[in-house]
Amino acid sequence: MQDLAWFKSSYSSANGQCTEVARLPRGGAAVRDSKHPDGPVLRFSAEQWRAFLACAKTGQLGLR
Repeated sequence: MQDLAWFKSSYSSANGQCTEVARLPRGGAAVRDSKHPDGPVLRFSAEQWRAFLACAKTGQLGLR
């Protein structure tokens, strides 16, 4: 996972309390805690990632 290009949302604050996302080579995404870059990583298939984003955009996850 070290060779992935990790990025944060442009809406992230400067306090370091962020999640980072990286696109996986075969599609999908990986997510990690920016405070612990060597810690656990969640991996999502392309289908799972699309479903997550769709739910987040429509407010189904209570993130708004």
